[in-house]
Amino acid sequence: MDISGLVITYNEEKNIGECIDALLKICNEVIIVDSFSRDRTVEIAKAKGAIVLQQDFLGDGPQRTHGIPYCKNDWILNLDADEFLDKDAEDFIVNKKYLEGNHDAFSFRVKNFLADKLIDFSGWYPDHKVRFFNKQTAHPSEAIVHQKIVSQNEKRVPVHILHYGWDSLDQIIAKKNQYSGWHAQQLFDNNRRVNSFKPILNGTVSFVRCYFFKKGIFNGLDGLSIAMIQAFFSYMKYAKLLKLQKKK
Repeated sequence: MDISGLVITYNEEKNIGECIDALLKICNEVIIVDSFSRDRTVEIAKAKGAIVLQQDFLGDGPQRTHGIPYCKNDWILNLDADEFLDKDAEDFIVNKKYLEGNHDAFSFRVKNFLADKLIDFSGWYPDHKVRFFNKQTAHPSEAIVHQKIVSQNEKRVPVHILHYGWDSLDQIIAKKNQYSGWHAQQLFDNNRRVNSFKPILNGTVSFVRCYFFKKGIFNGLDGLSIAMIQAFFSYMKYAKLLKLQKKK
């Protein structure tokens, strides 16, 4: 059974070539939805044989949805440019294990890496993402950030995606700050309202959970840093929501 690879991109020249090469081991086509990258992303993608669409960024979910009508196959492998299938996930798809049962979406475990170091603490493993689904009955949500796949019969399977998202703590902080703004706007648009204690409370709870209950404390400076970054994200998300409330 043929599979379509679908990737959304913006300034991904570092990853996109290797990403497309990996997808073409499994997929018979790769669709790129690019948000008008300013680097060589589009040039590299076309040279690798991908079909490239350009679309102003609509949000995480809508941007993925934009590419689905261009996928000629029902089964879609929707990775980010810095995500790759581990060997167990490749075997799961190549051996057509996804056809066993009546499932239309599969959630894989995610191994998140900081440079070459696996972050398997502070709640970062096992992370789960649905990146493989049948477009006939499953589709991305309309969420601007952290979209999920809406499906009829999802299944979690113990195979892995390798996520090489960051080379430094600075990059994680910058990305979390960006996501906090998108998430705050999404909450505001959904009529979520909070009081002035919410940012402090959630930031504190997030730190305690990640550092003490999710084993950050056993991972030295990295464990402390990741727990603090998670607390920062939780705090900023609701602090920015409060700002939006006050503006209104």
